[in-house]
Amino acid sequence: MGKETGFLELDRHDRTYADPGRRLKHYNEFVIPLPEKELRAQASRCMNCGIPHCHTGCPVNNIIPDWNHLVYEDDWRSALEVLHSTNNFPEFTGRICPAPCEAACTLNITDQPVTIKSIECQIVDKGWENGWITPQAPAERTGKSVAVVGSGPSGMACAQQLARAGHSVTLFEKNDRVGGLMRYGIPDFKMEKHLINRRMKQMEAEGVEFRTSTEIGVTVSVSSLKENFDAVVMSGGSEEARRLEIPGAELAGVHVAMDFLRQQNKRNAGDDEMRAAPDGTITATGKNVIVIGGGDTGSDCVGTSNRQGAKSITQIEIMPKPPVMEDKEMVWPNWPLKLRTSSSHEEEGVDRDWAILTKRVVGENTVQGLECVRVDWKDGKMQEVEGSEFTLKADVIFLAMGFLGPRKQGLLDQTGVELDPRGNVKADTEKYQTSDEKIWACGDMRRGQSLVVWAIREGRQCARSVDEVLMGVSELPR
Repeated sequence: MGKETGFLELDRHDRTYADPGRRLKHYNEFVIPLPEKELRAQASRCMNCGIPHCHTGCPVNNIIPDWNHLVYEDDWRSALEVLHSTNNFPEFTGRICPAPCEAACTLNITDQPVTIKSIECQIVDKGWENGWITPQAPAERTGKSVAVVGSGPSGMACAQQLARAGHSVTLFEKNDRVGGLMRYGIPDFKMEKHLINRRMKQMEAEGVEFRTSTEIGVTVSVSSLKENFDAVVMSGGSEEARRLEIPGAELAGVHVAMDFLRQQNKRNAGDDEMRAAPDGTITATGKNVIVIGGGDTGSDCVGTSNRQGAKSITQIEIMPKPPVMEDKEMVWPNWPLKLRTSSSHEEEGVDRDWAILTKRVVGENTVQGLECVRVDWKDGKMQEVEGSEFTLKADVIFLAMGFLGPRKQGLLDQTGVELDPRGNVKADTEKYQTSDEKIWACGDMRRGQSLVVWAIREGRQCARSVDEVLMGVSELPR
């Protein structure tokens, strides 16, 4: 334990953001890290609890009190080693994870949790700055080969672990660049993509071969993978977006959120407009924007629309407005339902509304408005409020209402693996094997849409299972 009275002497102080007036002019990250001296002071607030609930709050089970102590002691390199022992990519989670570890922190009982996410991010950033993060190539090769399909965080974590175990790993990605949702779903202002490229170089040096623009089940058959590899891991995403099933939803101007976000990320990567938007440009510039869905994807649409120069932005959600504060006695240390305001929501020109049901998209050939009605929720049931109908002006509507599971065409159809009742690939969290004993599944394709940190956990655990089957025993951690 760093400083026994640190949590009594110091209040929580976290990273800040650049002024909205400046950050809306670009798509780069805008978080301002804490000075090193102040960050070490924040690390001293960790109580080293007898039962550190942050361990179980974190899906990868980060050993948080240990690296907090090491940061306080100014031993950053040891802190990095402890951090990497459970998390392959802390620079990803340190930027885009919602930090369930902080919700589970004992100091969160008084709304003063340790700034775990910020400390994690600065540990790994310092590691890269000082050249401490280098390839970990295996001492010898096993002669076994593994195909990993899908290069999101679960696929990257799984591939890296298996390569370090000595297997020959080929990571397939249907898009033109590696990273999955992190590459084309997460805006650059939340996580710049050079972070993914840097890890790719490390993984290549460790023996991972990347094959982009290669869709398994379309350009390469599943049968050929099974013939040429000793094991196949499916680590794709939950990509089947929920659609708007109301009259007028087919009008021009109604778009799935990911199509919109992908285009802007491709432009930021340097693609020309034809390559970024081969099916036509989706833009919010000068338009009245409606975002349907109150989660992170909706928030990303808000921030991107603002940077493109939208005329107005309204984000609506069918569920009631959550409480500003949770009842700690009822939910701690579990993840609470509470009102969450992102950096995009704090920028000018954004309105949010809750308990709104959409009824009809108004327009002839293109969107002109959205008819809505307010609803009451009682005993888990929704009821329309009589006389509450209203129409929102809209030039473009982005659908950010979640996902229904992985796409079935191509890969899953060819594998013929069993699916669970939710339409995800059926596999347990012990072995991660599917109904085909040569095929494993992890990440969103197995568990449904989730967090980057859950994807990394599943990729790591799946890698251990594959290694055990191929070699009879595994030294990879879970």
